[in-house]
This record gives sequence, structure tokens and C-alpha cells, in this order.
Amino acid sequence: MTLPRERTVDWVKRLVRIDTTSREPNTPLIDVVAHELNRHGVTSTVLPAPRTGWANLMATIPAADGTTSGGVVLSGHTDVVPVDGQDWDSDPFEVDIRDGLLYGRGSTDMKGFLACVLAAVPEMVAARLREPVHLAFSYDEEVGCVGGADLVRGLMASGAQPRAAIIGEPTSMRAVLAHKSVNIVEIEVVGLACHSSLAPHGVNALTHAARIIGQIADLAETYATAGPRDLDHEVPFSTIGVNVAHGGIAANTVADRCVLLADFRTIEGHDPHEVLNQIKAIAAQQEELMQRQSSAARVRVRPLSMVPGLSSSASGAAAGLARDIGVVVDQAKVPYGTEAGQFAAAGIDAIVCGPGDIAQAHGPNEYVPLEQLAACEQMITSLLAHLTLPPEGTSASA
Repeated sequence: MTLPRERTVDWVKRLVRIDTTSREPNTPLIDVVAHELNRHGVTSTVLPAPRTGWANLMATIPAADGTTSGGVVLSGHTDVVPVDGQDWDSDPFEVDIRDGLLYGRGSTDMKGFLACVLAAVPEMVAARLREPVHLAFSYDEEVGCVGGADLVRGLMASGAQPRAAIIGEPTSMRAVLAHKSVNIVEIEVVGLACHSSLAPHGVNALTHAARIIGQIADLAETYATAGPRDLDHEVPFSTIGVNVAHGGIAANTVADRCVLLADFRTIEGHDPHEVLNQIKAIAAQQEELMQRQSSAARVRVRPLSMVPGLSSSASGAAAGLARDIGVVVDQAKVPYGTEAGQFAAAGIDAIVCGPGDIAQAHGPNEYVPLEQLAACEQMITSLLAHLTLPPEGTSASA
């Protein structure tokens, strides 16, 4: 087994120890990263989020001639999912290494990748780069890639204009070129409360919410049987469903409010805005029925996040870079979403490639194999070698 450097493991330990569950501020981790980069002479730009305590971070290691535009961006999110209710065999916020596996919340999704990047900063700074390397770390990816949109806007506004991006989500160190879009929509159903003995005088929000859930389930069935298909996906069609419902206050009170959260994921060629309009049409139909009972009743649809899918070309800059540095390009398309789609939508060719397997993410006893961390180190080493100028006085063809 090839083991990672002690420096990388130390960084994983340090990052896992910082609780960046999405409900917690991520600036304690951002501050640690900014301090480390400053220690090596790299200036960071911290982009505060709308809510205090959360932020993105960008930094550039310039080319040997001072160029800061173009080049490659290494990007990852700093937040992790909660451990609430999960049965862990060890403290999730302290690294535990057993049988070649490194356990800890975020070890694979995706602090292992961040650790590999940070451990390599001294080599990045020392290299005579012909193109710059950009680092981009985001907040709130786990709740809908919220920080990714701001991060990409900030990166483009800075003039960085990278030609390729590697987003280090867990892929078992294979370059992934495509994934579905990820969209979350809130549907608020507002009825009219009354005592349940006088139910006809009220408007039951739960009843109409249930009808909306049923119609969305019908939409899912339509996508599965008659919708567009892409056989390169494990689930070869778009999916949609209501996965959260909150409403009602008592058994003897007609519910006046219910809030639904719907998730839909579209394959390439299926416009997410078309799906959103279908949800709005379903909501409008129920609102019309409700308002026959009370003009105060209503149904509101609010998109919480709409993260574009990824569809990078196998002949594009990012895939070509992957092959140049010895990374296997995987033709399979993955069902989960990443910030790579946001980079691609901004014109930055992107791939997803990082240590660990998505199957280990989010659950209890999350782990990353040590040999995967070592493979990620090797990818970064190969990237730097690829981007490094030949020794002075030596021709590029020598």
C-alpha cells in the first residue's frame, strides 16, 4: 500500500477537527487556510457570504513570470453534513486510522482533497510555473452549492480566467466528466385554519399539499417511462420527488400551512426550468381550487437552489489535462451534483476528481483509504510537474 505523506495526514486531522457542519460557520477553517497560505507568501482573498461567519476563499500562485490569469484551479467545499443520530465507532471530529482507512466526518467529502492541496502549497510556491495555480474553497455546498455560485463569480471577476478546473469531490481518483443538475424547490401551501368540527369552513393545507405530492410523483413516473433518457447514467432519466413535508399544529385543527421541499435532478437535454414551470403549474392548479373556498388561500413556489449539471467534452481542456497528468478519464456519468457545473456554466472547463468513494460520504464512519490520499498527492505532484518550466538554460524539447 502506498501511504500519503505525514504532512497530508496532519492536514486531514486539522481540518476534520474543525466542525464545519453547514449550520456552523466555516470561517474558522477559512482563517486557518488563509494563515497557512500567508505563511508561504500567498495572498488570499476572502469573500464573505451574506450571513456572518461564512465565506469563500480564493488564492493564486502565479506563474514564474508573474502571470495570474489562465492556468488551473483546484477547488473544493469546506462544509460537511451533520452527524446527528448517526452511530459512529469513533469521534467523528477526530481522525481515527484503522486498517489503512482514515475515519472522520469530511474525510472523503471532501477534506481529504483539501488536505492534499494544502500539503502541496510549499511545492506550488517553489515551482517555476508556466501557468498559475488557483485555489478556490467554498461554503455551503452541502445545502445546494450556495457558495459555489459566489465563488465562481468572484474568480471570474478577479481576472483569473482559469482554462481548467479540478473539483475534488470523491471519485476514487478518476476524472468524471458529467453529472445531473441538482435543484431544490420550496412549495408553501397556505390554507385557512378552523376547528376540525367545522372543517368545511376552513381550507386544509395538508390536503392540497398531498395532492401536489401526488402530482409530482406522477411527474416522476412520466420522466421514468416517457421522458428523455441518457443510458450513460446509472438512473438514465431525470428524477423528481417531495422529500420533506412540514404542516399542521393539532389533530383537531384544520391545517392552515404546509411546506414541502422537492428535489429534482435532470439529465443533459432536459431543461431544469421546464421542470420548475411544471411544478409551478401544479401549484397554480391547487391554488385555484383552494381559492374557491377562501380568497386568502395561496400556494407559493420558491427555488432554493438550481445547480447546473456538468457535461464536459472528452476532448476538452480539463479532460486533456487529466490525461496529461496520468488520471484515468471515466466516461460514466454520476448521479450526484457538484460545483463543477457552476464552473462549466461560467466557461471554465471542469472535471470532478478526488480521493475516496461517494458511497462513504454522509454516512456514519465516513472514511477515505490512505492509498487514495496518496493517489491524490500523486495527481497534484504530476500537475505541478506538467505546469513547471524546464530548468533555466534548458530548451523545452531537451
